[in-house]
Amino acid sequence: MKKEQIDNSLANFIEACKKNGLKVTPQRIEIYKELIKLNDHPSATEIYQRVKKKFPHISFDTVNRTLQKLVEMGVARLVEDYEDIKRYDGIMERHHHFHCLKCHRIIDVYDKRLEEINIPDVVAKRFTVVDTKIVFAGICDQCKK
Repeated sequence: MKKEQIDNSLANFIEACKKNGLKVTPQRIEIYKELIKLNDHPSATEIYQRVKKKFPHISFDTVNRTLQKLVEMGVARLVEDYEDIKRYDGIMERHHHFHCLKCHRIIDVYDKRLEEINIPDVVAKRFTVVDTKIVFAGICDQCKK
């Protein structure tokens, strides 16, 4: 993510914290920065390991609860992996994902045509759909080599 995008995301994060009555602490800022800077859809454990380098006394529980709160506030998304590990996404722009079944990378997919897919009547008539996500599964370009 570019510096300008990180700055904009951080500004949105700070505004969301204030709106939700959550203190903007250095630890929370660092957790959020680690979530958005690499865009690698990390797990709570991965973010904990990264943040612990800067804040050695931070607990895993603090990182985990903060990530859950970020999802509740709408500044992060939960992305389930095929290994039943909760992974997080800090990119809030509408997009979909490709999951590699071999290395378990999650790769963002941006294609406007995916937004044109209609919800089938069998679903729309029975349920109230609030979000749609398309997930492609297969072997990524790196693993194919």
